[in-house]
Amino acid sequence: MTHSSVRSSHTPQQDEQPRTAVVIGGGLAGITAALELADAGLRVTLLEGRPRLGGLAFSFQRGDLTVDNGQHVFLRCCTAYRWFLDRVQGAELAPLQDRLDVPVLDVGDPRGPRLGRLRRNALPVPLHLAASLATYPHLSLAERASVGRAALALKGLDLADPELDDTDFASWLGTYGQSSRTIEALWDLVGVATLNATAPRASLALAAMVFKTGLLSDPGAADIGWAHVPLGELHDTLARKALDAAGVRTELRAKADSVSRTGESGWAVHVDGERIEADAVVLAVPQKEAHGLLPEGALDEPDLLLEIGVAPILNVHVIYDRKVLRQPFFAALGTPVQWVFDRTESSGLTGGGQYLAVSQSDAGDEIDAPVAELRERYLPELERLLPAARGAQVRDFFVTRERTATFAPAPGVGRLRPGPRTRAPGLYLAGAWTDTGWPATMESAVRSGLFAAGAALTALGRPHELPPLEAA
Repeated sequence: MTHSSVRSSHTPQQDEQPRTAVVIGGGLAGITAALELADAGLRVTLLEGRPRLGGLAFSFQRGDLTVDNGQHVFLRCCTAYRWFLDRVQGAELAPLQDRLDVPVLDVGDPRGPRLGRLRRNALPVPLHLAASLATYPHLSLAERASVGRAALALKGLDLADPELDDTDFASWLGTYGQSSRTIEALWDLVGVATLNATAPRASLALAAMVFKTGLLSDPGAADIGWAHVPLGELHDTLARKALDAAGVRTELRAKADSVSRTGESGWAVHVDGERIEADAVVLAVPQKEAHGLLPEGALDEPDLLLEIGVAPILNVHVIYDRKVLRQPFFAALGTPVQWVFDRTESSGLTGGGQYLAVSQSDAGDEIDAPVAELRERYLPELERLLPAARGAQVRDFFVTRERTATFAPAPGVGRLRPGPRTRAPGLYLAGAWTDTGWPATMESAVRSGLFAAGAALTALGRPHELPPLEAA
C-alpha cells in the first residue's frame, strides 16, 4: 500500500498570510494531525511534554537492550496505521503475516497441553476460517458449530445502531449459545487483545466492530503485523524525521499550560512562558488532560470526558540464557498468561539468550502487584507453557505498567466519546479515545489525527484529501 506524502494542491500566494496551527500532544494522533496540516500548507508547531514522541507506544533503554513499553500489533485492516507507517517510511520495518496464523496453546486441558491454531486460507469470507475452526482442538464439536451461528449474527449487526453501545458483549454472546469455554477460548482470546476488556466489560458496539472488520470483512483483514524494530524507531525517530521534512516545528519537554481565544477565531497556546498564536489548535492528549485545557463552552458537557474510564495493560519481560520459544508469538489458555512474543532481535539482545515479552491486557487485578510477586506467578507459568524454559537461567525479569493504557470500552462509552469538532471554532480534539468507531488502538489514534486535521482544513477552506481508510 503506497500513498503520496503530500496530497494538497494548495499553494499559498505571496500576499496570503500563512495559516498556522498548534498540535498539543506528540503521540500517534498528534503526529498524524501535524503531518496532515503541514502537508496542506499550514505552519505547524507540535508540542509534547515528554522528551520523546510516540505517546504510549514507545521504547526505552535498559542497559544494552532497547525495550518497548508494551507489545503492540496491528492488522491488515488497520489502514490508517498502515498509512502512518508509509508516511514515516517505516512500513518495511513492521511487516504483516502473509496469512493469519495464531498458535494457541492450552495447558489447562486434563489430557495434557494441546496446541491449536487459528489461521485462514484463501477462500472468501466466512469460509476463510471454516477449516481452522473445524479442527480447533480447544472447543467441542457443538461449541465449534455454535461459533458459526454467532458469527453470522454478528455479521448482520448494524454498527450504527445505538442500542449496541448499551449492551455488553458477553450477554449478547450468551443469547447466541456461546458457552463460557467458547468465550474464553475464542471470543476473549481475540477480544481482550483488541479491546483491552473481557466480554462482560466490553461494549457490543466495539466488539462487533472488531470482529466484523477483522474477521468478517475480507479474508486477509486479520493478518497480524508488528514492529521488527523498537517502537521508538518508528514512532519517535522516523516520525521526527517526517515532521522535520514537512516543516513542522517540534518542541519536546513542552507541556501546554493553557489554551485561550484571541479575538473571534484566533487562538493562543501558552507553554513555558511562551505564547504561540494559531488559527487552529488540536488537543491530541488524553481525555483528562483535554478536559483541563478546554476553554469554557467548547463542549456542551465537558465533564463527560471524565466519565470515560481507563483500562491498564501489564507487560512482563523475561530474558533467558537460551532459546526457549521457536515461534514469533503465541496465545495461551488454561493459564494467567495471555500472549507471549519473542522480542530478542528487535531489542538488540546478543549472546545466545532469548527475550520474551508477556502481554497482559485488562490487567486491573495485577497492575500494582510487586515485581517479586509477578515473578513468582509468571515464571512457573512460562515453564508450564514452554518446557525448554524449565532448565533455563533467567538473566533478567522486569515489568512495565501502563495504568491508563486505553480507554475502557465499557457499555455506554460510545455516547461519551466526542468527535473532532468542538463548539469553539478552530479548536479540535484527537486521540484514540475520541469517536473514531474503533477501540483504543494505534489505528484509532491515527484515524483521530486524520479526522481532526480534516475538520480544521475544511474550516480553513483548504482543499485536502484524506488517505483511503477502507480495508485494503
